[in-house]
Amino acid sequence: MTRHRQGVTAEDLDLVEAVGRFALGTLAPRAADLDEREGSCLEHRPALGALGLLGLNLPAAWGGPGASAAGTLLALVEVSKQCAATASMIGAHYLGTEAVYLGGDDTQRRRYLPGAATGAELYGFALTEPGGGSNPADLRTRATREGDTYRLDGSKQFISNAADADRLVVFAKTDMDAGARGVSAFVVDATAAGISVGPPEKLMGIRASPAHPVRLDAVRVPVADRLGAEGAGFRLAMRVLDNSRLDVVATALGIAETALALTAAWLQERHVGGDALAQKQGVQWMVADMKVRLEAAWALAMQAVAKKAAGVPYSMESAIAKLYASEMVAFVVDTAQQLHGGYGYTRVLPLERMVRDARILRIYEGASEIQRTIIARAVLAPR
Repeated sequence: MTRHRQGVTAEDLDLVEAVGRFALGTLAPRAADLDEREGSCLEHRPALGALGLLGLNLPAAWGGPGASAAGTLLALVEVSKQCAATASMIGAHYLGTEAVYLGGDDTQRRRYLPGAATGAELYGFALTEPGGGSNPADLRTRATREGDTYRLDGSKQFISNAADADRLVVFAKTDMDAGARGVSAFVVDATAAGISVGPPEKLMGIRASPAHPVRLDAVRVPVADRLGAEGAGFRLAMRVLDNSRLDVVATALGIAETALALTAAWLQERHVGGDALAQKQGVQWMVADMKVRLEAAWALAMQAVAKKAAGVPYSMESAIAKLYASEMVAFVVDTAQQLHGGYGYTRVLPLERMVRDARILRIYEGASEIQRTIIARAVLAPR
């Protein structure tokens, strides 16, 4: 997607074009089958690592290809146009590596990030718990300091990549009575004694990106693997989620771009009463609404990306872009399915998969209601 070039370098465009070719040639032919049999898009991990996609969110100093924030968004759009599940898997990996990059010191970054950037190590992000996901301050996983180690005990839910991860970034309470100020973050070896990963959830969409429950029973973690100070975990999680919301935006944009393109082709080919559906004014208006919302989502995405690239706070802009894009794609895929009539409801066409894949975007990385709360607090904050 090269029409949105604000902040995009020539190197970014080369990368985006390479990702687009890979997505069309490799991801697209496999997406429906992986979804149908609930396989895992991690079969693409070696190729994704070779392309640089698994380190796209990291600076060159820590193993990334040096892509800009805009280039990262555009590359993820290309992936999402063909397979939203693969984009979700990549995003889950980014959650973990972003936490190390933002919360770790140089020793930790040097130890953990280069391997993650190449795909030699896969990350998961263990924040959500069975008792709730929208308020991480309420998490119940406990981290008890015992000399030079912590003992972690608790349960996590909906953890993407968990079954295949080499590392998990786990959020736990070092002070159970301190609310958000009691949350700390740890890099945990996913094969450590005491970690058990349950069977994958039976998901509605993005079924090729498995999510699992994870149990931690007396898991020992060196103090050296804590990210930042005790009590710094909640703020770190919020900073990571500011970034990851843009990954969700990219997924929404990619799905919507494909749904609109499929619809435009269908309307030219499908005839009713002797005329192509594309000639019907009512149909044209529906297409116009799809396009307007898609372009508005692009504009909000690029606004957030520009602020991120400038190194200024962008939490509100990220929340606005995520809220709008996730609701935009729901409208676009639903309208596309309506315009395809009965054929849109079949599994012969990819639209029903897009409808299912798009639904999660209003829930994970902060539900739409949470985004509205973030936006309202920013607007109403005392000046």
